[in-house]
Amino acid sequence: MKNTLNIIMSILILVVLAAGVYFIVQTVRESTAAATDAALAPFQQVNEANQVLQTQVAQIRNPTPTIIVDPVTYINDVRTLARLETIQYSLEQVVTCEVNQDGPLSVFLGDKVLFVGHGLVIAGIDMEKIQPSDLRLGGDILYVRLPPAEIFVATLDNDKSYVYDRETGPFASTDVSLETNCRQAAEDKIRQSVLEDGILIQAQANAENYLFKFFTSLGYKTIQFEH
Repeated sequence: MKNTLNIIMSILILVVLAAGVYFIVQTVRESTAAATDAALAPFQQVNEANQVLQTQVAQIRNPTPTIIVDPVTYINDVRTLARLETIQYSLEQVVTCEVNQDGPLSVFLGDKVLFVGHGLVIAGIDMEKIQPSDLRLGGDILYVRLPPAEIFVATLDNDKSYVYDRETGPFASTDVSLETNCRQAAEDKIRQSVLEDGILIQAQANAENYLFKFFTSLGYKTIQFEH
């Protein structure tokens, strides 16, 4: 009986010692963690301040534009149009505009814009230019003389056009007209490209095909287009 009591007492003592050791270890861990956090706190504050400063600098370098629209709209001109649009082109043109790119200081003073312009070109004939003498009937033949085809619209789609890249030297003066020049050059190149591709010839042919079906539906059996 006495031996059993001694064993139980020994077990209780071991349990108490184990609990004490566990408590001491946890206290040391908590103290160490608190000390570490206290030691790192200044560095964390510096990092947070640095992140805030970087965000503010980024906002200054790339500010969000404020757009103010005048509530009054001025109508300059209203015209009645009778245009027959017969062809439409949709195309892209890449243009590079640059200043101060020559010489050893171009890295510091140069400014270059890579612009991607999405263009829309519409061509056809202006029906308002047709005169009574341009339509004549000879026997069963309807003779038609159409005005020459022309480009009605050649412009950039601002929603799809964008500046792909811009490289500005640290000491370069900002050229506010550089992007505008790129847009104008892209628009001019798009117009030139469609003209070289024969857009006016295609517009004229499409107009004749359309009007041929139109005059046929009116009962004319033979239509002859004069040029």
